[in-house]
Amino acid sequence: ACIEGWRGARVMGCAKLFPAPGDTETDSHFELPRIRHDRARLDSIELPPFRAAVRAGVASVMSAHVLFDALDAAVPATLSRAAMTELLREDVCAGHDGVVIVSDDLHMKAVSARWGVESAAVEAIRAGCDALLICVDPDSQERARLALARAAREDETFAKRLAEAQGRVTRMRQSCPPRPVADESALREVLSRASHRALLEEITRRTG
Repeated sequence: ACIEGWRGARVMGCAKLFPAPGDTETDSHFELPRIRHDRARLDSIELPPFRAAVRAGVASVMSAHVLFDALDAAVPATLSRAAMTELLREDVCAGHDGVVIVSDDLHMKAVSARWGVESAAVEAIRAGCDALLICVDPDSQERARLALARAAREDETFAKRLAEAQGRVTRMRQSCPPRPVADESALREVLSRASHRALLEEITRRTG
């Protein structure tokens, strides 16, 4: 119902964090958590909400920086082809190819402390992510961009995977295009609404 409501309001929802880090004992902002549940448990408890979200038309799914022993005990789900492609893309999202897979923030210590942002960016795309979050550091964003460009130049298969990801993200954006106001008078009407003025005043108060 939530996802359907978002869609009705032209909001593209995101289901997170795949395949569900609810039983971790540590915080992936600071450490790399591990979940030891077997696959039967994941199928019965962790995965059904994601399957329901995809059926409801969710626009994107965000990955978890968590080791899932039943899927890939070597790397967290974000960097795992078994998790991102074989389970999420080919199984959970089967028949819904437009769903965009988004990484959690690659600056979080669970990933950056072990793989570095540049390597993590390449491996996340290789694993099956379509878009990457690097939220706090423009320098890291640029280094990741350069790493992706370098990998694309050196590896034709990676370049095709990157193009596939870019195409999927573009189609998602095009599915909910902006609705610009028609003229200056319409813009003034929007900007003069009491709720909008109150929001502007609140933003000014907090930032001034």
